[in-house]
Amino acid sequence: MLKRRLVKKLQVNEIKNWLALDIVSKQERIEWQRQATDYGHYRLSSLQWIGTAILGSIVIFILIYLFYRSIWLALLFSLLGIIAPRMYCKSMIKKRRQQLQIQFKEALYTITSSLAAGRSVENAFLTAVVDLSWLFPDPNTAIIKELQWVITRLQHAEPLEQALLQMAERTKVEEMMQFAEAIVTCKRSGGNLIEVTKHTAALISDKLATEQEIAVLIAHKKFEAQIMLVVPFVFLGFLQLAAPDYMAPLYSGIGYVVLTVALISIVISSIFILKIMNIKL
Repeated sequence: MLKRRLVKKLQVNEIKNWLALDIVSKQERIEWQRQATDYGHYRLSSLQWIGTAILGSIVIFILIYLFYRSIWLALLFSLLGIIAPRMYCKSMIKKRRQQLQIQFKEALYTITSSLAAGRSVENAFLTAVVDLSWLFPDPNTAIIKELQWVITRLQHAEPLEQALLQMAERTKVEEMMQFAEAIVTCKRSGGNLIEVTKHTAALISDKLATEQEIAVLIAHKKFEAQIMLVVPFVFLGFLQLAAPDYMAPLYSGIGYVVLTVALISIVISSIFILKIMNIKL
């Protein structure tokens, strides 16, 4: 009996996580923000969850109504708007990591400059927080909070490499993990930590700069892909307004089959377009 209850509770928790129903209250959000950020998870407030679900339902309602001109069918499909919060959470997780990645590049420039001036690696991190505060005035900027988190660990006599590894594992940013692993390897092998840190920071900075250049080049194509996803629905709405007699045969008999096949084709092609444009640099 106890085992069944545990299994049922786990299943309920999985459904809640899938639907992004891990809603946080205002007080919990304040306490949560004071802690180290978990970049693999994004929690919505109750208003955010409801607003996102309603917006998703409205969009689906409009699209289905454009195709079938049936309010009841559109209302039925609009229930799928409940998955909108999950999609929003995934997009925010990706956006937050991308912002941290860009900010980490600036931090590497600052750390490299400090090391070139003769400072130790630990002091370079202390200086980086001060320098980055001029570039990012908001104290809640991700990279500033992460570096302050590392400094706090150093002040509690925790090894630098351990603090960096914990930060890299939590953020899931590839460049941070590479930087942390380079310092760990250097510490274990007894190499020149300052030179290794400078060299690794320079290589990772160049890599991030190249990735940003590539991202700028493909940004236009991503915008074109987004337009291509919207055009069929805009064109359908225009024909319904401009030539309703021309569209009338589609809303009787086999016309609904044609509309369904067209809708499925658009959905499949949209998935392919999004997959193609989701380039991992």
